[in-house]
Amino acid sequence: MSKETERAELHKTIWKIANDLRGSVDGWDFKAYVLGMLFYRFISENLTAYLNAFEHEAGNEGFDYAKLSAEEAEHGRQETVAEKGFFILPEDLFANVRKSARGNENLNEKLAQVFAHIEASSVGTASEDDFKGLFADLDVNSAKLGPTVAKRNEKLVKLLDAIGDLPLGGAFADNTNDLFGDAYEYLMQMYASSAGKSGGEYYTPQEVSELLAKITVAGKTEVNKVYDPACGSGSLLLKFAKVLGPGKVRNGYFGQEINLTTYNLARINMFLHDVPYEKFNIAHGDTLTDPAHWDDEPFEAIVSNPPYSISWPGDADVTLINDERYAPAGVLAPKSKADLAFVMHMLHWLSVDGTAAIVEFPGVLYRGGAEQKIREYLVANNFVDAVIQLPPDLFFGTTIATCIIVLKKSKTTSDITFVDASAEFTRQGNKNKLTIDHQDRILEGLTGRADIDHFVKVVSNEDVLEAGAKLSVTSWVEGEDTREVVDIVALNAELKEIVKRQAVLREQIDAIVAELDGDQ
Repeated sequence: MSKETERAELHKTIWKIANDLRGSVDGWDFKAYVLGMLFYRFISENLTAYLNAFEHEAGNEGFDYAKLSAEEAEHGRQETVAEKGFFILPEDLFANVRKSARGNENLNEKLAQVFAHIEASSVGTASEDDFKGLFADLDVNSAKLGPTVAKRNEKLVKLLDAIGDLPLGGAFADNTNDLFGDAYEYLMQMYASSAGKSGGEYYTPQEVSELLAKITVAGKTEVNKVYDPACGSGSLLLKFAKVLGPGKVRNGYFGQEINLTTYNLARINMFLHDVPYEKFNIAHGDTLTDPAHWDDEPFEAIVSNPPYSISWPGDADVTLINDERYAPAGVLAPKSKADLAFVMHMLHWLSVDGTAAIVEFPGVLYRGGAEQKIREYLVANNFVDAVIQLPPDLFFGTTIATCIIVLKKSKTTSDITFVDASAEFTRQGNKNKLTIDHQDRILEGLTGRADIDHFVKVVSNEDVLEAGAKLSVTSWVEGEDTREVVDIVALNAELKEIVKRQAVLREQIDAIVAELDGDQ
């Protein structure tokens, strides 16, 4: 069985387990339990593998952290927290809790205690912000799990067994095990797909995430720091490790998320992809009015799929027009449409040699008013590098064809490359997908910066400004005419023949009618 086949089989198993376990609970709501328990197992096995490897290398080959007493384990707490960012007593490890779970009438309280201890282990250390509240959505006393403690514990036992039986263990020591992160991403995608709009707000399809990352690192083998101001579950940020390879994001991953549950999911996602706590900084809050990373900007690579046309204070908050992120445009994005506020924020935090790739809804590209003025500022100052029209029906919860705006601060030309990739997709199931070949063709069109009929058009900034700073791809790339070519001369000749035949038929019919009248 090939690796891809094994992976597909594993995914089927994971999704079946997730659906079987949830029972009557809505899938999007139940995801916290599946993903939270997956995280609990991961950090337990990750910590055990780390401590065992350390002792084995020191010559203590029979050492097994899971079998130590609490007293023995406590001796290494401080050093472990300094290295890993957290600490778990042997008795609180996933495997050990699972062993005694079935007969434990207080299992829910035991798990609540374990989760509290894990979070508390980081308090007062550099990793505190990364662990605080991580298990907040894994409420083991929730009525969603059952009406009684016994019913809840029954569900928790099934959850522990199901997650524990998944073939995800492996080589933590040499960082080759990506199964946990892969399983997490798969579950997020499936939950988002089944949840429709609510799920789509928090998850960007993996192939779109890959394309965004590839756009921002084109021509580079590594980057300094990557950033997403509306990071959702963190999937866009983590694609840089896949695109560039391990260790190629030198100073880490930065993001901010306004939704508390999704903020927790993003931090869990970082850990499940084995990103050390000191290599990421995910913040909770409103990026537009209370950005969390002033001390970390600028960023060399910025990717984002910000929420579409959400409300924000806009000019109702008099301080925002003087905010150094928005002031240069001389106008604020409309209160009911914050899309270009995100764009201005990202532009301000983009490094001089950096690239930003931002997913947008089409209206942002052509609407008038304040949005037109902001586009004029972006074009006039040569910040817009490219606009890519994506195919329809790529995202969960919407069939609308979105686009990508690419920003740069150090362009060598004064023009914009428009790429019409609306036909670059393959239909899979009930959604369109961007394959690797489609991504490559888009990137070739983007980096080639040369006109290609019906696909790429390079337009001067001056021409774009004269057209009202309209950035919609269809305004510049002429669509291919797929209508059938008609030979008018041949068609006229054919029509004449038809008219002649009609005349003959009329004469014949008239003769028949006259003959019938005579017989009467």
